[in-house]
Amino acid sequence: MLTGNYDKIKLKNHINDLISGKIKTLEFYLNFTLDASKDLKKTAKYDSFREEMQEEIYHLDRRMATLKAMQQKMKKVSTSETGYVQLGSLVITNKARFYISVSLGEFFYDDVRFYAISEESPMAQIMKGRKTGEEFILNNIHQKIDKIL
Repeated sequence: MLTGNYDKIKLKNHINDLISGKIKTLEFYLNFTLDASKDLKKTAKYDSFREEMQEEIYHLDRRMATLKAMQQKMKKVSTSETGYVQLGSLVITNKARFYISVSLGEFFYDDVRFYAISEESPMAQIMKGRKTGEEFILNNIHQKIDKIL
């Protein structure tokens, strides 16, 4: 059984810290790449390399926008207990622990594995509105909701 006593405020803060850490790392790489692209000589010899750097900057910018959107979404995530699965719920099943918040994926908190999933994910959609004791099947995996916080 995966149930335990979990503090949703601390869990939410942990996710916010994870997102902030990812943003800081991404800012470092973005600034490094921007600085490096400015140092390239403007000759035909470096055109393909300059194009690759621009493509990398574009990808880093898109990832940064995604992380900033996650930060904004986390502001809407409630930390109060819920009687049914919704945004902000911590759902403990017989297989895993799901925090309905943002699409961050697997993370560890106090050496315990959790999955931060968005409310639009198939897992959250199938659990939405369900209560403790209810069961569901997704991808041929049967799960029972043991606890909702």
